[in-house]
Amino acid sequence: MSSTVYDLLAGTAADRPDAPFLVFAGDDGTGTVSYAEQVRRADETAGLLAALGVGPGARVHLMTPNRPEFLDVWFACARLGAVVVPVNPLSTADEVAHQLTDSRAVLSVVDDTLRATVAAAAGERTVLGLEELVARRGGTPPPPVVADAELAAIMFTSGTTSAPKGVQVTHANYRRVGELVADHLRVTADDRWLITLPLFHGNAQYYCLASALVAGGSVAVAARFSATGWPAQARDLRPTLASLFAAPIRMVLARSTPSPSDADNALRLVLFAQNLAPAQAQEFETRFGAPLIQLYGMTETVVPPFMNPLDDRRRWDSIGLPLPGIEVRVVGEEGEPGELQVRGRPGIDVTSGYDGRPEATAALFDDGWLRTGDQVRLDDIGRAFFVDRAKDMMKRAGENVAASEVEQVLAAHPAVLEAAVHGVPDPVYDEAIVAHVVLAPGAHAEPDELIAWCAERLSKFKVPETVVLREELPRSTIGKILKNALRDEVLAR
Repeated sequence: MSSTVYDLLAGTAADRPDAPFLVFAGDDGTGTVSYAEQVRRADETAGLLAALGVGPGARVHLMTPNRPEFLDVWFACARLGAVVVPVNPLSTADEVAHQLTDSRAVLSVVDDTLRATVAAAAGERTVLGLEELVARRGGTPPPPVVADAELAAIMFTSGTTSAPKGVQVTHANYRRVGELVADHLRVTADDRWLITLPLFHGNAQYYCLASALVAGGSVAVAARFSATGWPAQARDLRPTLASLFAAPIRMVLARSTPSPSDADNALRLVLFAQNLAPAQAQEFETRFGAPLIQLYGMTETVVPPFMNPLDDRRRWDSIGLPLPGIEVRVVGEEGEPGELQVRGRPGIDVTSGYDGRPEATAALFDDGWLRTGDQVRLDDIGRAFFVDRAKDMMKRAGENVAASEVEQVLAAHPAVLEAAVHGVPDPVYDEAIVAHVVLAPGAHAEPDELIAWCAERLSKFKVPETVVLREELPRSTIGKILKNALRDEVLAR
């Protein structure tokens, strides 16, 4: 059995060297890299990194947008037994300083446009630009390591409530998530993933890359997500599978012009995370001719604990049923939403913890159960429904209010494209509820109208006191709404 993600790549390259591995859609056009060519690129990159002192256990900071070189470094580190530390290319110098120090990186590989940001924080560390990497790579790398249970990557959390922590991901983790996702979605060598989300994120690595490697399939990677360009990519790059979040799906529906050719694609399913309004899900499926499969996962869980089945139990509003081998429980009062906790083998099914943070790791686990911090409810067949992040639950006049419930009601208004809801301190009622709303293109609605809409559909204590109309919502690079930024903006007023 293959030991590392490099071995997965090399195994297919040995059996089918000319099989496509990567189709990259960049600003200068589209190019294809075979399995054998990807191995060669990884080996040459490993030769350079080894010459720069990178060996087993060394941490390599990697900060680049979606580019083929990201994968070259990813596989090269796997061959060397090094640990790749992929980070958000929008990171500031202060954030980079934290990443480098916290991960104990010995070297940073960076897109040349971002080199100044990294150099400002790198100190004595080597900073290697991608142009230099391509020009200098080569030489004979050391033999591939055998490192099944060893660290493959450190993936930083978003750090919305505390300093970002490095999640430990082993080679066994990657193989396990790849096997389970490939088995559940019936991924074969004939399948191709469309990856428009950032490669540094767990979604692209866990669900798309790992399952493609396990099955010997291919990936089509776009340089960046484009709401107007996604329909053409879904058609022209000939993917059979794609993965998105709810927000990018809404953007595709709102900003791209429908065409009769939209359904002229090879897609057989599209994964998504986070809630969609039923009308949006129906519109997407009708337009693109592919079913939407909702799942739930975190960087820390690695394997998605829940995923919708590919049969008539599939529901748009549910995160699905537990995957095989993953234990789940909901901690709270019986019949009420509670915290989702997950139990699996650390370093295989779930992370073994936060790198260099024993106290944070101890807090993550409760007697072997990984605490997600997310509120869910289960139906009578064990199907799960996401309620909200614990931190997004609001307390209004002594009652608990899920921000997601208010957001779903607002999203059902015909003029609303999307909404984000949060609480702010209130001296009388615990918290006041504030809704930020983006209207659909060409639509019109006043705040009072939207408050009245909620009042007709929600209990009085769940109705927003304030609705703020906005052109757009602040987002992370994977489309998650930055509620902390919204809350700080309101409080600053």
